[in-house]
Amino acid sequence: MSSIYVVGHRNPDTDSIVSAMAYAALRNATGDREYEAARLDHCNDETKRVLARFGFNQPNRITDVKTQVKDIAFDTPPTIDPSVPLHTAWNKLREGRYSTLPVINQDGTLFGTLSSGDIANYNMATIDNTSVTNLPLFNLLGVIEGRIISEGDAISGNISGEIVVAVPGIEFSKNSILLCGNQPELIKEAIDKGVNALVLCGVSANQEWLNDSKSTCIIYTPFDCASVVKHIHPAMPVSVSCTTEGIVCFHLDDYVEDIKEKTTKTQFRCYPILDENDKVVGTLSRSHLLRPNHKRVVLVDHNESAQAVPGLEQAEILQIIDHHRLADIQTMQPIHMRNEPVGSTTTIVATMYQENGVMPTKEMAGLMVAAILSDTVVFKSPTCTKRDIAMAERLAKIAGLTIDEISKVLFESSGGNDKTAEQLIKADFKEFHIAEHKLGVGQITCADSSGYINRKEEFISTMRDMAKQNSYDFVLLAITDVLKEGSYILYLGDEDTIKYAFSADASDHEVYLPGVMSRKKQIIPMMTALWG
Repeated sequence: MSSIYVVGHRNPDTDSIVSAMAYAALRNATGDREYEAARLDHCNDETKRVLARFGFNQPNRITDVKTQVKDIAFDTPPTIDPSVPLHTAWNKLREGRYSTLPVINQDGTLFGTLSSGDIANYNMATIDNTSVTNLPLFNLLGVIEGRIISEGDAISGNISGEIVVAVPGIEFSKNSILLCGNQPELIKEAIDKGVNALVLCGVSANQEWLNDSKSTCIIYTPFDCASVVKHIHPAMPVSVSCTTEGIVCFHLDDYVEDIKEKTTKTQFRCYPILDENDKVVGTLSRSHLLRPNHKRVVLVDHNESAQAVPGLEQAEILQIIDHHRLADIQTMQPIHMRNEPVGSTTTIVATMYQENGVMPTKEMAGLMVAAILSDTVVFKSPTCTKRDIAMAERLAKIAGLTIDEISKVLFESSGGNDKTAEQLIKADFKEFHIAEHKLGVGQITCADSSGYINRKEEFISTMRDMAKQNSYDFVLLAITDVLKEGSYILYLGDEDTIKYAFSADASDHEVYLPGVMSRKKQIIPMMTALWG
């Protein structure tokens, strides 16, 4: 089975990344080895710092969870080389349950496809054909269980000529392939004429014949003449019969929703599947598309479709672990849902470690403390609970560090001068749909807000572009100062809305809100109360 992705929201923050990593580690530690933490976008600077501090790499990035060809249980029929005899390919088709075999080059790329229909068409086309051209000698020997008595002029490895069965009074020429039984006189005549090939059917070679043979390729087979005749054309390589043009192929990363249209417009029984290096890995038929396997996901730190991974409607949601309000994600069947009023999703995941009797490693414990401190703004956010504080202290002991030591990793006072305004806004940005309004809210948490406030005009200009591109009714940027324990709100939208929502004097796209630290518990509820 493919991995189960544990993934947080778009524009992930530290809690989103760490809760995904911690939960995947917990499930894998308890025997479920298929869980994989993932992220939807770049990690912000804070997250990068804490990951580096505790020795972790960023989770792999995924762009969506739409169903792809690689999620389907497609067929993996044997592949054949273009030089393989048609006889051998036909036996493979009869033995297996496959209607088509991929024909591949030596490097594994696609040469063509061979179906039973291709072989039947070739057989019908050659039913009255009494000659062959460039028949590989090794192919013929394999099909008729033959061996070479004398190679003659067949040094190229191929034989060509008119197929003639030796019967009394038959005429043949030098360009013939003569099939003989126990007919010494005809055999001697064929050798004297130097026919292209002489096939001795159940007859031992006479030394005198071999001495006289110069240009003739002499082959012994235990088969009788009638059987050899039936096997000569099937000894030709599959390259003479297989389809090589107009083949529709798909790649492992192709989306099922995209290939369905192509399959309905074509009449192929199956389609070769190629990997990223264009090497054949299997075949796909239309029946595989009827009930494809879907990607499986666990959502952490969100339960709102606007914040979720693209393509979620095509995925199978197994579980949601979150500490936000219930939103609009729907599932096709009942799932495990864990939603608790705490300050950090990582607190919930840490509780699950306790419930399963699993102790995180020192490094993971330190990482989880950082996530709790980040989402609770070092316990100063109104979303913080006693559970968050107790869990962070417990994990800090496992990590062998103090809360203060881990807190210092979180915040810096650079003013973000090394980042563009767009990068800073989108580093922790969420989209909300409240009533008929579409709201975008970014948050920058820092120990000194002055550097960010000095870039106000740059932020407002960028927010204006974002509103235009995404049809936002409102865009807010909360610059949360940990030391001041408040937030500067830069806004783009109706000024009266801000005044009524926060009961504050707002002007010139700016307002300072003392004590406001949480987007989830203090900003979004105020906007919801006003618009709802």
